[in-house]
Amino acid sequence: MKQRIALLGSTGSIGEQTLDVVRARSDRFEIAVLTACSNWQKLARQAEEFAPDAVVIADERWYGDLREALAHLPVKVYAGTEAIEQVVRGDSADVVVNALVGYAGMMPSLAAVETGKKLALANKESLVIAGKQIIEAADRNGAAILPVDSEHSAIFQSLVGEVSPARRLILTASGGPFLHTPKERLCEVTVEQALRHPNWSMGAKITVDSSTMVNKGFEVIEAHWLFGLPAEKIDVLVHPQSVVHSMVEFADGAIKAQLGTPDMRLPIQYALTFPERPDYGGQRFDFARTPSLTFEEVDGDKFPALGIAYECLERGGTAPCTMNAANEVAVAAFLQGRIGYSDIVRLIERALEQADFLPSPTVEDYTACDREVRGMVSAML
Repeated sequence: MKQRIALLGSTGSIGEQTLDVVRARSDRFEIAVLTACSNWQKLARQAEEFAPDAVVIADERWYGDLREALAHLPVKVYAGTEAIEQVVRGDSADVVVNALVGYAGMMPSLAAVETGKKLALANKESLVIAGKQIIEAADRNGAAILPVDSEHSAIFQSLVGEVSPARRLILTASGGPFLHTPKERLCEVTVEQALRHPNWSMGAKITVDSSTMVNKGFEVIEAHWLFGLPAEKIDVLVHPQSVVHSMVEFADGAIKAQLGTPDMRLPIQYALTFPERPDYGGQRFDFARTPSLTFEEVDGDKFPALGIAYECLERGGTAPCTMNAANEVAVAAFLQGRIGYSDIVRLIERALEQADFLPSPTVEDYTACDREVRGMVSAML
């Protein structure tokens, strides 16, 4: 029986690569739902190809165009962010691939686990913001969360079959395009330079996050919630080749790692087919062509966002939500040319200093915090 997939964020980088996996394994998967933020033209083309039961365009301004483009197909067309949550809770799909970007992915993740669906999670912000609520809801409803991020997939794969707990998690980071750029030159970074990642092909926002290491900081928080280890047992190493995707150390000193080409289709397929490993037709890693795998510590002075994320994890409450909201506004402003590259982290720091803090927030509190911080940072601009 085929897995029926609700793919959230189908027009983005992870969404498109998920569709590549579905094309390659059409014997195992079919698309039940597709959603996008505003790219209704690409969403319409995808619906033409995959014939889902429903599509959702989050930006309601494009509902009429999308509906007209798909009028000749038996597909339901919805609009708005609440509609995404509603189709997730519906019974047309049994697997949810959450490839949404940022805060927008949190409520759909919660909806997926509350309805007991398998969640293939690429939206790290879900757990960064509301990790406690989502993990508890998954436990209550028997919902599996399979990580799609390459680092967390690597850790998950390294833990499969183990009966002893992990002593330490080691997340790897490529170092991004500015690994060897002097700190004093970062204020000169352009948008074009920040989007030039050396190894991975990703969307604009996550590529910038990777360059500042905000993304790696969020991955530390996500790893805490996925695998239950405290901050002091989660380390980060720079690994420029992006071949060792992450590692797990055990009590006896053994370290297990998952290696492979920097291709997101591999962790996507693994999340969908676990515990099986069907054939994948992509490029295979050749050790002879990459004889050197190197590792080094993160320069915390040059990349302060990683340390800020650790502080937010230790502080808990609404601190990670504040960091995420400030980062989303700041990165958008940088991509629009409104602020400099170094201003991204400065705005995050100012938001954490000024925003209200709640130690034990509810989901509704996260919504209020996100709204407050976005307004605050927008005013700072």
